[in-house]
Amino acid sequence: MKINFDGIQAFVVTAELGNFSKAADQLHITQTALSRRVQALEAQLDLQLLHRTTRQVELTPVGKEFLPQARAMVSEMKTTIARLKESTAQNKGSFTLACLPSMASYLLPKLIQRYARHYPHNRIRMIDASSFEVREAVLKNHAEFGVAIQNEAHPDLLESHLLDDPLVFICPKKHVLSQQATVSWSEMKGIDLISVSGLMATRISMDYQLSKRGIALKSAYEVQHHATAVSLVSAGLGCAILPSSTLPDGERPGLVKVPLVRPTVKRKVALIRRKNTQLSPAAQIFHDLMLEDTQDVLNP
Repeated sequence: MKINFDGIQAFVVTAELGNFSKAADQLHITQTALSRRVQALEAQLDLQLLHRTTRQVELTPVGKEFLPQARAMVSEMKTTIARLKESTAQNKGSFTLACLPSMASYLLPKLIQRYARHYPHNRIRMIDASSFEVREAVLKNHAEFGVAIQNEAHPDLLESHLLDDPLVFICPKKHVLSQQATVSWSEMKGIDLISVSGLMATRISMDYQLSKRGIALKSAYEVQHHATAVSLVSAGLGCAILPSSTLPDGERPGLVKVPLVRPTVKRKVALIRRKNTQLSPAAQIFHDLMLEDTQDVLNP
């Protein structure tokens, strides 16, 4: 059952003042509008709450029983609205962000540090998922905005370019290709590559470039996440073709990442949000921070 808050408020004020004219003045509406609100509430409840006479208003027995609860409902609503206004004015609050795991493990912690310095009480809930799942989370309102791979335009999504993330060859320092300035795709022939899931954008790009050169993927291991592939390379189980952001400079001293060329392949990372939807104040600030500070974080 839908109960109109205006009707409950009209009932409480009328019951407390015992007069329609005074109640209408306090609510800044006409007596006719006030009467309609109370009547609509009574119709919804199928109960008579007030006895109306020419001089005064009296509560029915049911009205007397309902009044304390109605007062509490009005008070709670007023308190909630006041808190929301205060949070909005001070940019307080919490929000949910959906993000690629590679961005969540490298880029986001540094940006969150900057954000937390100014808004230490705000809370961020993070969904780390594939690019497809990030889009679904945003479209289904499970997240206010997300970090995903740019894709074909969606009629309900707005995309803002965040960064270009080139694919690189990651290998142990002792690998024969580790000392080269660049590595071409043709040089992947015969190399044990740790592959990521076929549903990942990285794998799709990699398979396309290798197949163009007639190179069949030679892989003993397939993983779901980029971070797992890096760990297997670190353990000496093979090499990997991954986005550069997967391995921040200096993070794994025993590993080397070499630019892949002829051609250079980049995944385009974007911030995505629903069109015609306003972000909460807390989310809007972090969204803008990502657009403004991402390059600064990546190139300190």
